[in-house]
Amino acid sequence: MGFREDAVRAYQAGYAAARDGRPPTNCPHPRDSALRLAWVRGYVAGEAPPADPKD
Repeated sequence: MGFREDAVRAYQAGYAAARDGRPPTNCPHPRDSALRLAWVRGYVAGEAPPADPKD
């Protein structure tokens, strides 16, 4: 498995964590890992409210 696949999985896991209401400290990746960045980006996307279709 390559980095891109790992990054997509980390993003999806972060997104799911936010949707499940888990805290951001739940990230399983070490601080110096690029996968942590992908996980956090997914988490932030999962926290964002859905866009209003009227806009």
